[in-house]
Amino acid sequence: MFTILIVFFSLIFLIILHELGHFLVAKKFGVKVEEFGVFLPPRLYGRQFGETIYSINLIPFGAFVRVQGEEGESSLEDIRSFSNKPIWQRVLIVVGGVVAFWVVAAVLLSFIMWLGFPAAVSDEGNGNLINPKVQIAAIAQGSPADTAGLRVGDTLLQFGKVKEVQEFTDENRGEEIVLMVERGKEVFDVALVPRASPPEREGAMGVALVRVAEKSYPWYQAPIKGIETTFRLTGAIIAGLASLLGRLITGQGLPPGAQLMGPVGIGVLLTQFAQLGITQYLHFIAVISIYLAIFNILPIPALDGGKLIFLGIEKIKGRPVNHKIEQRITAFFLAFLLLMIVLVTVRDIARLL
Repeated sequence: MFTILIVFFSLIFLIILHELGHFLVAKKFGVKVEEFGVFLPPRLYGRQFGETIYSINLIPFGAFVRVQGEEGESSLEDIRSFSNKPIWQRVLIVVGGVVAFWVVAAVLLSFIMWLGFPAAVSDEGNGNLINPKVQIAAIAQGSPADTAGLRVGDTLLQFGKVKEVQEFTDENRGEEIVLMVERGKEVFDVALVPRASPPEREGAMGVALVRVAEKSYPWYQAPIKGIETTFRLTGAIIAGLASLLGRLITGQGLPPGAQLMGPVGIGVLLTQFAQLGITQYLHFIAVISIYLAIFNILPIPALDGGKLIFLGIEKIKGRPVNHKIEQRITAFFLAFLLLMIVLVTVRDIARLL
């Protein structure tokens, strides 16, 4: 139960920091922030400090910032209205929330770099490596490893190199093997039968393996490494999403073993990573933060990227998009996104049952 609470508040904390990004940039440009709310209305408690109401609300999901003029209701004379600010300032206010996700990821990864983290290393050589081990990096759905209950992040204790695992499974295709697995503080045996003829691009067990060893940086180098890792992960995620989009457009479908996840599925993964240790958990939170940044910047109405599209149209036309039209388009895409989240969540729950 305690782990579930940690996961829940971690996700809420990410969203609060996202809204804080909008809040701080809006304040910087003199826009009146009417309310900063944790969770979604109706309001349970609110207190005003200065001109802003800080509230805690009933529905335990997300957070929000309400700024004057965001809905286009202010008069042209109100210089503190969002809608009356120069477009470049409004763009930065919108982007502020997205950037907050990347900042969170960079801070978390910097802390991990200083604390010490498992880094992927080559199979060749053992010099200067602390506690080298083989871990599961991915599992194909329906594979022997998946059926046996292995999880991403599990350590295979009998082996020190990826090549050793591959040779062992190849020698025992079609026969039951027993693996000694470390998961968090638990150590246990898992029995499975490596496939004699696995599907294309899948191994006998159906896992992707990586050799890892502990590595850390001095405090003055850790932030640089954290920022570098944030950029590298962002590039890798964008490349992965582009590849996925290409497969969907060409009708190839999802890659083998890949699956969409909603809040429930992400929560389950977070719970699993929380059991593996603080560094693995914080690293996964950082990855989620980067995913949220990229998702929010997509040019889809109801997201920050959609707001940027409307601001771009205003810049080109020289006047704002009709507010009622913008509201209707945004409401349509918001309903579509919520429907998709519900459908994926239902599938996540069904998978767990």
